[in-house]
Amino acid sequence: MAFADDDGASTSFVGSFPKGFGYGPEDQDPDPAMSESESKPRILLMGLRRSGKSSIQKVVFHKVSPNETLFLESTNKIVKEDVSNSSFVQFQIWDLPGHLNFFDSAFDSEHIFGGCGALIFVIDAQDDYVDALAKLRQTVSKANKINPKLKFEVFIHKVDGLSDDHKIETQRDIHQRAYDDLADAGLENLHLSFYLTSIYDHSIFEAFSKVVQKLIPQLPTLENLLNIFISNSGIEKAFLFEVVSKIYIATDSSPVDMQSYELCCDMIDVVIDVSCIYGTRDDLTFDDSSYAIIKMNNGTILYLREVTKYLALVCILREDSFERQGLIDYNFLCFREAIQEVFEVRQKMQGSQPNSENATNLVNGLAEKSQS
Repeated sequence: MAFADDDGASTSFVGSFPKGFGYGPEDQDPDPAMSESESKPRILLMGLRRSGKSSIQKVVFHKVSPNETLFLESTNKIVKEDVSNSSFVQFQIWDLPGHLNFFDSAFDSEHIFGGCGALIFVIDAQDDYVDALAKLRQTVSKANKINPKLKFEVFIHKVDGLSDDHKIETQRDIHQRAYDDLADAGLENLHLSFYLTSIYDHSIFEAFSKVVQKLIPQLPTLENLLNIFISNSGIEKAFLFEVVSKIYIATDSSPVDMQSYELCCDMIDVVIDVSCIYGTRDDLTFDDSSYAIIKMNNGTILYLREVTKYLALVCILREDSFERQGLIDYNFLCFREAIQEVFEVRQKMQGSQPNSENATNLVNGLAEKSQS
């Protein structure tokens, strides 16, 4: 689908989102900046065949309905996905076929694993996972030799068909066996992160959020900004969301409650759906005028504000705290200004860690503004 703007330019769409949102089809036009894409942090999706790797990618980054993934064919080649929605969310996802050994001499394993930031190994919790654990051990031990900085994430997937007790027991069993295998391989100091996931609820989005956050060098700065913002605004919890994928790239230091996260995700869906229907522009459903307020029957308020074209701040607070909306809005403007400055630091220092002194000045500046 495409339409012409007033100046005659054409805009392409993928599903219900403009192509500019960064979630285009796999057969994209040749990109002259391919070398730039290759230099971005890379996330590898690995696991046995039919473990659910492609379904995860389709649901999170293509907004495919979970039921539609039942008809996906097995992946027979490496599928590369470029995600470049904002200055913070920039990475590649490589979906690797489960039946191939990428440490074989026929593949350039140095290229595949050398520039990788995180490796997600997907295990089907509803299947016998003995073979999956054997491949996990082989993959982790060999990939770690190639790239010692690689972060290993294990998705214990398809847990929607298991009882709560069975989920816990399965996670404990896989955790124990995986670390026993690593100890046998002399890798007892290697760290694995485990997540219970399903494409039929928000667990897969939360797990991917945790993985992506590890690839964002500015994460401590973002968390500090959020902590200062909520403490000076009477807010209980705040998430900084990437709008399209519903991945949260940062949150404050308080524990994440799964129910609160699900409410925030649902709010983003509501805002985008309503904007698509009643918005003033066809090519942009989320802009600098976007905001929403949802009042729950238990006295809780959900408050959404646009930060950038692809980022939104979603806050959870009590109704009596929202009586000071003017203060909250002022603090939000200070927060957004600080985020934009962090963007500029990122752009000036592509590929390197942000200057800690500048980051501290941003945080202190927001605190001074919020308290004045």
